[in-house]
Amino acid sequence: MQEQKRIAVVTSDVPFVEGGHLTIARCTVQALRERGYEACLILTPQNRFGRQLRAYLATRFIDVEEDGLGRKIHQAISFRFPSYALRHSLHVCWLNHRMREYYDLWEILYSQLSRRGRIKENLRRLIIHALDTYLLKHNVTKLFAQSKTIQQRLRKWGKIHSEVLYPPPPQRNYDTKSYENFIFCISRLQKLKRIDLLIDSFNFLKNKEMKAIIIGEGPEEVNLRRKIRETGLEKRIELLGKKDEKTVLDHYARCRAVFFAPLREDYGFVTGEAFASRKAVVTAVDSGGPSELVRNDETGFVLDPEPVKIAEKLDLLAEDINLAEKMGVKAFNFIKEFSWDKVVEKIVICK
Repeated sequence: MQEQKRIAVVTSDVPFVEGGHLTIARCTVQALRERGYEACLILTPQNRFGRQLRAYLATRFIDVEEDGLGRKIHQAISFRFPSYALRHSLHVCWLNHRMREYYDLWEILYSQLSRRGRIKENLRRLIIHALDTYLLKHNVTKLFAQSKTIQQRLRKWGKIHSEVLYPPPPQRNYDTKSYENFIFCISRLQKLKRIDLLIDSFNFLKNKEMKAIIIGEGPEEVNLRRKIRETGLEKRIELLGKKDEKTVLDHYARCRAVFFAPLREDYGFVTGEAFASRKAVVTAVDSGGPSELVRNDETGFVLDPEPVKIAEKLDLLAEDINLAEKMGVKAFNFIKEFSWDKVVEKIVICK
């Protein structure tokens, strides 16, 4: 009888934060198990800002060659910094992202630092770049990028070759119940997610019946609630906080469309979830992964990140429910080609 293959799925842990990378890692474990592999999720440390090098070092010494019973672990799959520092003879990295503050978000971080801080962080950045380049070139058997945006960053910083492999939507009970006159937004409430664009766009909406429902929690919650209150939009924009999966799926199923326009997102599985629910997505040209998946005027809108532009398209969706339905069907037909069968076939190399 052939031994069941054991695969360690590894990603770094951000305490008390349920990031997209963790959702995709858990979905990968589920997909592997459903296809006959023995899979286990292992969380490595990430550490707070300024202590990342210790996390790299700690991860480097994690042993994933054998399980707790002394049996061979046949393969490791890692996702994000610094989880790809682990050592295994068959190591696939399905990269979500490196430490963005030292890459595409460097200019934002640099502008906020003191002179002394700039010197210190420049040094850390050089070290992290060198570590990442070495690890992703020499410590990984096969490297996949979860979007073209990630692939381009790998080429720009490190000249690292990768193959794009988009994650399918998480395995959930998606449904399409209706196309009610509200825009749905689900995200961590952080500045980079740019939920304020949606709120600001409502100041320019001609259709006064359309509403917005926002689900999520994060450091920007107080500011977003203040903006809603100060602009007099309390009756039209609801910020519900964190909700369970059933509530989230119900809002996907009933909304007119989904707003998801973060700044230079790595991938963002919100787009795939919206498409799986037959809902169009409104995103921005500089949103990274989401703008790769949305076909402008077909499965949603890819717009300049300007409230007036967004309002124009929201008005169009508010006035034409048939347009929303047609876009939703095209979106569903597009995303159904993304399958976990194809992902497993790609990322499992311990045949």
